[in-house]
Amino acid sequence: MLFGAFNVNNMEIIQAIVDAAGEEHSPVILQASSSAIKYARVGYLKKMVEAALEEHDILIALHLDHGPDFETCKMCVDNGFSSVMIDASKYDFEENVALTKQVVDYAHSKGVVVEAELGTLAGVEDEVNVAEDDARYTNPRQAKEFVERTGCDSLAIAIGTSHGAYKFKGEAKLRFDILEKVKELIPNTPIVLHGASTVIPELVELCNQYGGNIPGAKGVPDEILREASLRGVSKINVDTDLRLAMTGAIRKVLTEDPSVFDPRKYMTPARDLIKKTVQHKIRDVFGSSNMA
Repeated sequence: MLFGAFNVNNMEIIQAIVDAAGEEHSPVILQASSSAIKYARVGYLKKMVEAALEEHDILIALHLDHGPDFETCKMCVDNGFSSVMIDASKYDFEENVALTKQVVDYAHSKGVVVEAELGTLAGVEDEVNVAEDDARYTNPRQAKEFVERTGCDSLAIAIGTSHGAYKFKGEAKLRFDILEKVKELIPNTPIVLHGASTVIPELVELCNQYGGNIPGAKGVPDEILREASLRGVSKINVDTDLRLAMTGAIRKVLTEDPSVFDPRKYMTPARDLIKKTVQHKIRDVFGSSNMA
């Protein structure tokens, strides 16, 4: 079973995602990075998700994306997050194991599940910034040892995706051989794919048409994401596509009518386009409609 995990930063993004999931009768994961928490504040995020739960009769999880340290993970656990991710992939294997195990022990004592990461994705997203030369694929045998030693509940692996809008210079290609070997060795551990936005061409074009400067942006095609699902990926993260939708819609309104200064006039179409984007993901890519 595959679920989409959509990054949130403000009220309009949360509303768009849960409205889309509600109409599709789909469970949904709302995830906030440490940068999003600094921007929106943890209490506001929590209350907005509580409001979403009151409006919609679907399963909604609140997840910490790319938690950089134990303290951030602990704060989210203590504030009622459903799950947390500790991303210690920048450290060597033993340091990653030790920090992940520390988070797992605390989170599990509070009934919260933990996602970890092994292998390093290239690209830029919030506080994650990894040069292409420093990216490395996940070693399947290390993945088995890592899960056994840390007790993490799910594992994000590196098979060729990258953060941000510029994921591939040529043809998009993922290392499905690595994914298959990982699933063979840890068949009961859900696998997560980060850096997997499609970078929808129409949204890139919309941004550029109305004054944006995003040349050559390229993401993971929908058909490759569907293939990843069939080969065992359980959770796919989406952030860049939502940013493109919001930015493109806002640019269009402000370009076509420079007299607009009411935020509701440009945030409403932005929210609508994010909702449409999320519905496409749920219905056509993740196939999670009517599962709630």
